[in-house]
Amino acid sequence: MSLLERIYSFHSRIQSGQYPNANDLSKEFEISPATAHRDIAYLRDRLLAPLQFDPGKNGYFYTEDGFRLPFEDSPKIVLFLGVLSSMASETGLEDLPEIAQLKKKLSTMIPNDQGRLEEMIYCEWVETEPVNHTIFATVIKGLLQGRQLKLHYLKQHGHPVKQRGVDPLKLVNYQGRWYLLAWCYLRAGRRLFHLSRMKEASLAEQTVQHRMPSDDNYLTGVFGIFKGTVQFTATIRLTGIAAEKVRLQHWHPEQKIEEQQNAILLRLPVADDRELIMKILQFGADAEVLEPLELRNQVKNKINAMARRYA
Repeated sequence: MSLLERIYSFHSRIQSGQYPNANDLSKEFEISPATAHRDIAYLRDRLLAPLQFDPGKNGYFYTEDGFRLPFEDSPKIVLFLGVLSSMASETGLEDLPEIAQLKKKLSTMIPNDQGRLEEMIYCEWVETEPVNHTIFATVIKGLLQGRQLKLHYLKQHGHPVKQRGVDPLKLVNYQGRWYLLAWCYLRAGRRLFHLSRMKEASLAEQTVQHRMPSDDNYLTGVFGIFKGTVQFTATIRLTGIAAEKVRLQHWHPEQKIEEQQNAILLRLPVADDRELIMKILQFGADAEVLEPLELRNQVKNKINAMARRYA
């Protein structure tokens, strides 16, 4: 058990009036008396607990009411547990042993009467994709150790699996799906790789030759999952339900929303229009592309093709 868990347990027993001592702590966690005394000293000296020993009851108590540990906020911890469980499940990581260990550690910090709050939280992602846990762990090791990866990657269904040598740069979760941003030696540039399309992944002996500076805006510079340099700024007029929804939504850090009578104008920097076109079409007649003209014509052509299909 960690120091955090032992401190929290000792603190909880004091709060419940049990007057615990070093011997209790030593027996509960199977640690030496010296370690137990160091834990209590840490609680008193580092966490500034108003701790005092009662010789008559042979245990510790607090001289002040209302003392709380810096990390003690059960509702928030339970909320985090619920979100962690749901996100792990929806992103294909629920079977990772690290997730189970983290949940177990956090659970020790929750009073028994508040544990049910986790059952009252429900999160849902759509269009999620399963992830191979062995491949996921290999990608993590490559990122942490700064080593190149060898990938057997399926670009599209029906295409042959190709081997890629890459420098891993950043693990990306977008809309519940996992990607690896990496420098691809085959394409001599940055590429996003679906983890769900990786058939194999192994660590290479070579260290990475390309890194991602902390101020690099490659991932945040444009709207959507398709990255690159800004090609244009899209201007979309939204009315009705679409305007009500988008007015409260965050699509991109550099988005601009202009209020109009019974409408809003949404402006976004775009590198690739594929995802944006799908977003526009989901709002039907409540969304209209104003600029650029090429994007407006592409959406118009999509609508005409849809109309012919349903004719």
